[in-house]
Amino acid sequence: MVTDHRDLNHDMAIFATDPLAGSGLPMWLPTGAVVREELQKLAKELASGDGCLGVLSPVLGKRALYERSGHLSKFSQDMFPAMRIGDDEVMLRPANCPHHALIYASDRRSYRELPLRFNELASMFRAERSGVLSGLNRVRQINLDDTHVFCRPDQVLHEAELGLRAALRAQEILGLPVDYVRLSTRDNSAAWLGTEAQWEHAQEQLRAAGLSVLDEHGPNLVEAPGEAAFYGPKLDLQVNDGRGHEETIATVQLDFNQPERFDLTYVGADGGDHRPVMIHRGTVGSMERVTAALLERYSGRLPFWLAPVQVTVLPVTAEQDAVARAFADVVRQRGLRSRVDHDGSLGARVRKARKTRDHLIAVIGQTEIAQKSVQITDVASGVRTRISQEQLLGLMDDAYRHRRATLDWALCERVSCG
Repeated sequence: MVTDHRDLNHDMAIFATDPLAGSGLPMWLPTGAVVREELQKLAKELASGDGCLGVLSPVLGKRALYERSGHLSKFSQDMFPAMRIGDDEVMLRPANCPHHALIYASDRRSYRELPLRFNELASMFRAERSGVLSGLNRVRQINLDDTHVFCRPDQVLHEAELGLRAALRAQEILGLPVDYVRLSTRDNSAAWLGTEAQWEHAQEQLRAAGLSVLDEHGPNLVEAPGEAAFYGPKLDLQVNDGRGHEETIATVQLDFNQPERFDLTYVGADGGDHRPVMIHRGTVGSMERVTAALLERYSGRLPFWLAPVQVTVLPVTAEQDAVARAFADVVRQRGLRSRVDHDGSLGARVRKARKTRDHLIAVIGQTEIAQKSVQITDVASGVRTRISQEQLLGLMDDAYRHRRATLDWALCERVSCG
């Protein structure tokens, strides 16, 4: 039985909503901000590892920008109304690709510098109706790990493989199993932009990328004729949310539309102008949706590297307060996350730490002070043991650095489970 992330939020205080802020506009509380920051770091590392270049762009654009991109004609019902500022009409962006197309167009490009991969953790806005808004799953501001690749046609296969591997790697680190990868292609209708030759080449390249990468990683490749976007075929990572609902969590999407609309070119080896291929690439996905998925996947007890509170330090009595605070300070100095709780009985504080899904519970009494140790409970793995403070810090460092779900207790010779 899946526990709804909105119910988990009552215990964990990940996000808050308020009528004054507006429906579908959740505010990230301190614990939620930690989760989001860790996800952003993961997204940035995966993008940087693939040679993506960081860019920053505004959340507003002139109405003419979205007329040029085609978003206004295709998705006007999902966009917020234009705002008049002087002689201009500006709009909250529904997608990040138009700005990235302008960034590409800001300079003359050569075939020798392609591919260019622009990455941004960027906000975009959807005018969702009030009736469909739901926690973090359906919101009006989406913060998306978004990369747009501009490449030559002969580079499409490699770039599709690179993007698919990154998306699968992200889900592997997060512990979110992928049910299958869907190759969404065109059908025989006339509702598609681009030539038949473009589509055939693009679909062939994505099919080859999917078969190549998935042969290594496991999920099946399933073709879905007619499910492509009007501007190009795509590879989608599909998951079941545990309630029988299927969701797309990451994508590699070819786009014939934006390069044409923005007249994007590069100078080829022949000295002439050529049209680049644009690839929309998502890895971690939207911060809101992936956080909801993670909370529900782990019933709130997030992997150690992602947990808002990695260790709660509980002094048995007031006599151990100073030592408990000093140890919690050392934890924070190591770049890890701790808190001290000394209000109420020890039993009540343990129950509170379990309820808020703090990853480790470290109890310090007189015996632990004498031995410079802590009595540790790792709820996720079921481990309970007394361990030296230095050993615990080492295990925590290792788990955080390697993004482990829990501490590698096999590294500690003194572990006893119970």
